[in-house]
Amino acid sequence: MTASHAGDWRRTHTCGELRLADAGQTVTLNGWVHSRRDHGGIYFVDLRDRYGITQVTLAETISDAVHLSTEDVVSVRGTVVEREGKNKNTERETGDVEVAVAELVVLSKAKTPPFEVAGGDEPSIETRLRYRYIDLRRDGMQKNILYRARFISALRRAFEDQGFVDIETPILTKATPEGARDYLVPSRVHPGCFYALPQSPQIFKQILMVSGFDRYYQVAKCFRDEDLRADRQPDFTQLDLEMSFVEEDDVFAVWEKALTATFRDALGQELTTPFPRMRYDEAMARYGSDKPDTRFAMELVDVADWAKASEFRVFHGALDAGGHVKGITVKDGMSRLSTKTIKELTSFVGEFGARGLAFWKVGPDGGSGPLAKFVTGDLEAKLRETMAAEDGDLCLFVADAPKVVTRALGELRLRIGRDLGLAQGTWNFLWVTHFPLFEFDDDSGRWFSAHHPFTAPEDWELGGEGADPGSLASRAYDLVLNGWELGSGSIRIHRPDTQRRVFDLLGIGNEEQAEKFGFLLEALQYGAPPHGGFAMGIDRVVALTAGLDNIRDVIAFPKTTSAADLMCQAPSRVRPEQLDEVHIALTGRALQAAESSVEASGSDAS
Repeated sequence: MTASHAGDWRRTHTCGELRLADAGQTVTLNGWVHSRRDHGGIYFVDLRDRYGITQVTLAETISDAVHLSTEDVVSVRGTVVEREGKNKNTERETGDVEVAVAELVVLSKAKTPPFEVAGGDEPSIETRLRYRYIDLRRDGMQKNILYRARFISALRRAFEDQGFVDIETPILTKATPEGARDYLVPSRVHPGCFYALPQSPQIFKQILMVSGFDRYYQVAKCFRDEDLRADRQPDFTQLDLEMSFVEEDDVFAVWEKALTATFRDALGQELTTPFPRMRYDEAMARYGSDKPDTRFAMELVDVADWAKASEFRVFHGALDAGGHVKGITVKDGMSRLSTKTIKELTSFVGEFGARGLAFWKVGPDGGSGPLAKFVTGDLEAKLRETMAAEDGDLCLFVADAPKVVTRALGELRLRIGRDLGLAQGTWNFLWVTHFPLFEFDDDSGRWFSAHHPFTAPEDWELGGEGADPGSLASRAYDLVLNGWELGSGSIRIHRPDTQRRVFDLLGIGNEEQAEKFGFLLEALQYGAPPHGGFAMGIDRVVALTAGLDNIRDVIAFPKTTSAADLMCQAPSRVRPEQLDEVHIALTGRALQAAESSVEASGSDAS
């Protein structure tokens, strides 16, 4: 026994490897002290590595000489012995055996961790991220990260089996005027010039199609300077793909085949293909969402015809103002949703702009609720038919501007589905297709690409001269799983004349086209094949299939919702001479913040 690094302390086996067949062997294990117990002269230690846990026993002479703490890193050498019947641990794969230690080497002592690795109360997320290297030792986090690696490996194999080539694209690239804000990197050798970190490999993968690499894929790191939430990070990973000589169905078939193989390899589950397809307009009309959760029904129903025939003034007023009146039917809702809950739901739809929530409890003699006095005679029969409602059901209605009605009822549908446990069960994939080509921004008074400016229009002529840009559909598509958008793609513009016209409609003039996209426009003139692609967020799909609510639990070193790295304390200030090297001078709020930081440092130092 020694506490030094003398001798050969390297492992012969992992802590998850030993079985009854290994009894009698002399082995060396390395790992962390997971827990320790003193049983009257015999010291039991659970030794842990990422492969598992093995119990080792220390004689009194060893345990007296070396005082171990949890999370110490040690090497033990000893003999594998079978544990007595009642002492076997049936919940552990190594539970039939233990190692009787003859020699122990302390490789590294550990301070008391800020939280327990083995069980204990769940630490705050701030503490977990501050000490991420401790958090990653926990069993749940290790399983998440290993599952992520297995999932990505399965995806890679699935695409390589279909002839795709893994090609890396640049991290330092050119800033673009569309999409989210870029992260900018100043150039030292080109004063006043900046690189941008890529929001996606979009332009490069299109150029690879022009270059003749007709099947490209990449597990790509991407960067977007945008507000964060549970399913977003400033730097994230996506599996990016592009194909030449294809239409939408070809892209869909490749991904469906890849995901089928991946779910089989990574989860042991079979998927049913082909996945359903639904146009954007239909998804919004039926579900109030472009990423509908189709595991349950409760679809939106247009009741404008019934409303016109009724005497309910609120509904009439909404229709006269050009609005919509729609509703959803909650089956057996009278027994499942209380009056108090309905009041809470009224406040809930108000968060999305709705001015109220009308309800009708379906029952004999017109039912009950504020709407009941308007539901009489033929109007009752008509509303029952329209809403597919039966006694005991609850019908909820919103009357307002079209976008408000769609958004409010779509969100209401999802909330009720979750609250009543309807959103459970199978993997429901859905391709949502033909998104709008453009969206108008009232603040800036101009059109923006709903997807990105390289998305092909459904009509290559863009409706001809004088067409309304808002009426144009694109060849963009999203893949949705159980109400989560997994990724987006489109058939691309491969004709330079169409690409220039799209730029014109977006208010990007010839000079800016040449400055920002000149190399792409030039490449398209040298023989560009029809092509399309798709990119899926790895963090999102791994979290979803692992049953997790937040993508940070499948990312080794995530940021907070304010884009801060609590472990590295990034972003951080840099020395003035570093700024000088890249020709950057702080002004305004940045300068004030830097000066305040210096003053605070001086005060603390004193």
